[in-house]
Amino acid sequence: MVTRLLFFTTIFFLSFNAHSQSRISEKDSLEIMSVMTFQENAWNIGDLNSFMMGYHNSDELVFSGKNGPTYGWNNIKQRYLNSYPNAEIMGKLSFDVKKIRLVSENSAYLIGEYYLKRNSGDSYGHFTLFWKKINNKWFIISDHTTAAD
Repeated sequence: MVTRLLFFTTIFFLSFNAHSQSRISEKDSLEIMSVMTFQENAWNIGDLNSFMMGYHNSDELVFSGKNGPTYGWNNIKQRYLNSYPNAEIMGKLSFDVKKIRLVSENSAYLIGEYYLKRNSGDSYGHFTLFWKKINNKWFIISDHTTAAD
């Protein structure tokens, strides 16, 4: 009986894990990477309005950083505007994507690193983005970004 229970428990976790972190299709991966490239380019010309287009415009959007979560697209945009009021402080951003995995047919997560070069001091850190496909377009619905020491 214990062996049978262990067998079915193992099968359940293997099948759950296989589905919950499936490889993402090339098409979806390229679409998500296209949004990342668009955001990187927008940031690098000092265009926060365009940068924010990668985020789902919703009150449910969340950004989590060292000061805790900020909820809502407008609040997150204001947070960026307060922290990065001009192109000089924004600097030049680059992303290094480490992993993209499908969670369900219309959701994925992405793990990566960011590098920010600027005159006032460079910054580097890690991020995890949770994505949702809405009307056949991928949007960030949760962003957890942390600067490295």
